[in-house]
Amino acid sequence: MDSAAIPESWREALEPALREMQAADAWVAREEAAGRVVYPPRDCRFRALELTPLESVRVVILGQDPYHGAGQAMGLCFAVPDGERVPPSLVNIYRELASDLGLAPPAHGDLSGWARQGVLLLNKSLTVEHGKAGSHAGRGWEAVTDACVAAVAERPEPSVFILWGSHAQTKAARIPALQGQSRHLIIRSPHPSPLSAYRGFFGSRPFSRANAFLEAHGRGRIEWNLSR
Repeated sequence: MDSAAIPESWREALEPALREMQAADAWVAREEAAGRVVYPPRDCRFRALELTPLESVRVVILGQDPYHGAGQAMGLCFAVPDGERVPPSLVNIYRELASDLGLAPPAHGDLSGWARQGVLLLNKSLTVEHGKAGSHAGRGWEAVTDACVAAVAERPEPSVFILWGSHAQTKAARIPALQGQSRHLIIRSPHPSPLSAYRGFFGSRPFSRANAFLEAHGRGRIEWNLSR
């Protein structure tokens, strides 16, 4: 992979992980050449970084890997393109959004509006094979996304890290700048999946808590309303 494919604002931060990124990209290219269908499309794989420059990040939400159904993955964790059915986890995210802030659930699953305000919607793995959740784990993307999280954590501006589920929480545990006393707010809860949302995701109020922290530290607030 040419490093020019990395958005300019992230390039220096990701330089230490460039070898792993190139290895992951080369492996994915071989998978595609062998006839395997990979999501998201190549031009969307760095979409989270393109929509949310490093210096603009105020909130980080971590996902596991892209959706593995046709037409779903768009390079932003939990999001699907406008016109696609809203997946169950995102339905639950919208349900908590309504409970927390009184906002009506949008009729679409496109979270680009959050990303453009500084919400980094980042999956641990940036690609996945059709129909095979977790199929590209351990192929090098984790080093890349670790570097993204570390770059935000090391910035002096206080940010919010929303960690839904054990995969996100385990990833954050590897970032030294997020350990012990931190200037950042870390919000942990179960995953919004229908299998776990009732174990503490519902009622966790991540959206209002994030905004209260951002406002208290002079970083404004996120407009979470996605209705059109």
